[in-house]
Amino acid sequence: MKILIWSQYFWPETFRINDIAACLTTLGHEVTVLTGKPNYPEGDYYPGYGLMGVRREKWRDAEVVRIPLVRRGRSQLGLALNYLSFVVSGYLFAPRALRGQTFDLVFIYAPSPIFQALPALFLSRVRKIPSVLWIQDIWPEVLMGRGALRNRFIVGAVERVVRFIYDRSSVLLVQSEAFRRSVSRLTRHPERIQYMPNPAEGFAAGAHPTPRAVELAARMRRAFAVTFTGNLGKAQALDTVLTAAAILSNEPLIELYLVGSGSLSAWVEAEIEKRGLKNVILSDRLPATDMPEIMAASGALLVSLAADAVGEATIPSKLQSYLAAGKPIIACMDGEGARIVLEAEAGLACKAEDPADLADAIVKLYSLDEEGRRRLGENGKRYFLANFDLSFLSQRLISMFEALLTTEKER
Repeated sequence: MKILIWSQYFWPETFRINDIAACLTTLGHEVTVLTGKPNYPEGDYYPGYGLMGVRREKWRDAEVVRIPLVRRGRSQLGLALNYLSFVVSGYLFAPRALRGQTFDLVFIYAPSPIFQALPALFLSRVRKIPSVLWIQDIWPEVLMGRGALRNRFIVGAVERVVRFIYDRSSVLLVQSEAFRRSVSRLTRHPERIQYMPNPAEGFAAGAHPTPRAVELAARMRRAFAVTFTGNLGKAQALDTVLTAAAILSNEPLIELYLVGSGSLSAWVEAEIEKRGLKNVILSDRLPATDMPEIMAASGALLVSLAADAVGEATIPSKLQSYLAAGKPIIACMDGEGARIVLEAEAGLACKAEDPADLADAIVKLYSLDEEGRRRLGENGKRYFLANFDLSFLSQRLISMFEALLTTEKER
């Protein structure tokens, strides 16, 4: 198959679509990725990239076409311009950049904002090829739940755009079964909805960790390290994590490690200093290839989300990687993510945004003997292999594509 992947985010930015693209090329499919200039999560262009011009690259046998994109910066205005510029560039630059190439379908990777799908759907209509939308966030709930949107008129306008996107997509893939209700409410074609979870992050075989990761891992092994990795943003309920750390300040052998970056990095650093949290260690984001070293040195892995409808429905993409790591998991969240951890018998779940409950869960895991923690980790690994393995999910995705193309031919 000739597959056009449409995604605002792509390597060297760390998103699961990277692993899917690499796996599809390995399985013999021709993959072209239409994306922007990398600047996530720090908001600055990666070295060698800038705003203007269309750029072509090769990555893991996939052709990567990068269109102009305003960097997100560190302000709400910058973020809005970043989102808008990818949509505008998609209309203005993508048709010409892809001229002369033929595709069997458009596969749209859709984290926020959902509007990035608009020019991809336009292209699919012009080219008369089907489109597959992989929904990573539910809209408009993601805006309402995080306090960005309260005006009913604007909510209604956003809903109309989302309806338009859903109704013009040939297949709607949801990363969580809990998304079905929200997506069904905004489409005339609920029969098009299928479940497609995110895989665990793929790590290069034989890759060596950086000296910084080796040094950090050595420090982690001196205590019971509870490790949070990835984005440091509003959705992650980081105040809850820091407050739980304050509750645990009299536990000298328990330490919390925050390994990542994001919009709240500076706030987290200031709060650690302000609250005098000697048991919280903040590390900058490390390369994905360092994560096996970091996770192996951890006593437990922490995932947290805000207590809202979006948090309840979402499966954080890091959860799959945590399960694959074979370490006990603490899920400080409600809904689908917590359900998976408990169903897998891979760790403990506690209420979202409840610092006392989180502190209690950490102490319980710390108090568990080594054999008990090992058993939780093994349970998680088994659950991962049965549900979130990259090869398994890629084959499943291909089967969905083939079924769609067969249906289109029969029309």
